[in-house]
Amino acid sequence: MKKYVLKRILYMLFVLLVVTTITYFLMHCIPGDPLTALVQKLPEQTKANYYAKYGLDKPVWEQFLLFLKGIFTEGTLGESIRYPGRQVLDVLKKYSVSSGQIGVTAVAIGFLLGIMLGVVSALKRNKLPDKLISLIAILGVSIPVFVVASVLQFVFTVKIPILPTMGWGSPKHMVLPILCMSLSPLATYTRYMRSSVLDVVNQDYITMAEAKGMSFGMIVRRHILRNSILPSLTILGPNVADVFCGSFIIESIFSIPGLGGYYITAVTDRDFPMIIGSTMFYTGIYILALLIVDILYVVIDPRIRLSETK
Repeated sequence: MKKYVLKRILYMLFVLLVVTTITYFLMHCIPGDPLTALVQKLPEQTKANYYAKYGLDKPVWEQFLLFLKGIFTEGTLGESIRYPGRQVLDVLKKYSVSSGQIGVTAVAIGFLLGIMLGVVSALKRNKLPDKLISLIAILGVSIPVFVVASVLQFVFTVKIPILPTMGWGSPKHMVLPILCMSLSPLATYTRYMRSSVLDVVNQDYITMAEAKGMSFGMIVRRHILRNSILPSLTILGPNVADVFCGSFIIESIFSIPGLGGYYITAVTDRDFPMIIGSTMFYTGIYILALLIVDILYVVIDPRIRLSETK
């Protein structure tokens, strides 16, 4: 197990380096640069000073080597071009907190409720609970998140004014964003879990457990749940990573100072340091989540062996 984890960490570092390299050179393949619109009315000498400050007067390969040098020697990702004086690493630390609080909570709620509803839906197949849960899952997948956000704002801030419409700073501000972001994961995990449970309940070992006189609750916990939850765990890792840079719509609607807004703004403004820093952060979270999911496979299903076979 330790050997496997160590090997995966080395693979993670290699993948992070590859993604960083590809992203860095792709950014510079686009015509122009991030300083063109900012310094076009300045004197030529001032322009040259700005280009020299951010290293944009050097060849791309040299800029990349300087970027890697800053990471390994100074532990920095550079300074934002659009917001001078702001270090990219400081921005990631500050604004990923709010995105993580909302996103991780929403995914956790969606995962837990989706697992429970999926099990109930499968065990009550073609009955009223199954039909109601399937309807909720279909609505959760098909309705856009901004529509859900608008409806919730209208209901809980206009008709029943018990929650703030937008803003950040108190637990009340988190309620509506979490509800919006948890709906899609809830629907997704419900559908995955229902399909897995329907496949598991027809297996021979379920029939054997029933023949031995095992209680229904024990069968669900020990056999059905543990053997059907793995597909849902597979998509849990990417979902956790997506909440940091993929929640731009929710953050915009509820005026949340999150990382998603910074990421989109950086792409629009061609803020190279901010783009590459956000991409590295997202990639790191993504591959780390996948590693944790792979380890959970062994915890849930001991038959899975992560070590290499001889």
